[in-house]
Amino acid sequence: MRLQPLLRTVLWAALLSSPLRGSSGLRHEVYWNSSNPRLLRGDAVVELGLKDYLDIFCPHYEGPGPPEGPETFALYMVDRSGYEACRAEGPGAFKRWECSLPFAPFGPVRFSEKIQRFTPFSLGFEFLPGETYYYISVPTPESPGQCLRLQVSVCCKEDRPRTLPRLPGGGPLPPTAGSAKQDGQNGIMLGEVGGSEVTLPGAGLLILGR
Repeated sequence: MRLQPLLRTVLWAALLSSPLRGSSGLRHEVYWNSSNPRLLRGDAVVELGLKDYLDIFCPHYEGPGPPEGPETFALYMVDRSGYEACRAEGPGAFKRWECSLPFAPFGPVRFSEKIQRFTPFSLGFEFLPGETYYYISVPTPESPGQCLRLQVSVCCKEDRPRTLPRLPGGGPLPPTAGSAKQDGQNGIMLGEVGGSEVTLPGAGLLILGR
């Protein structure tokens, strides 16, 4: 039996809009700034699987920016105690990225962390299923920003089925100054892909023009 044209269109639309991307994994996007109460409270949790990507969008401003100045910061991976204290100190803390281009002409800078067990890169990080990893951002001295925190839970141990990401309650915030959009799907806040990207693991910064 042949499908009617409308039904075929609906089925294709559902397939293309699915968050699943086969062997390439999912992409989970986070617009990282202090207007996000979940990051401020430290109760933001994203569940990722192996081969997934965590995409973090730096604050970006198309105009003069807020009166108090733009947010700039360094983002660290830390241990549990560093996460709870919001301090990037000790052997369990190391820097992953810097958000230092809030007025970049090519749009918001995006950093991408690939969730994988093995990496050939010296700056890469190896993730284990069933473990939780902790990220915090530390504002630069001239920045008005605050310490922000995110937990990344890597699925799955063999006895636990994978689920889609679940976030604390509350809807998306309206957009703040800058070019990124807020959305509630597949992430804490979804950002609009700008003209620059850093893909980790790896050592280089890739800047792409529009």
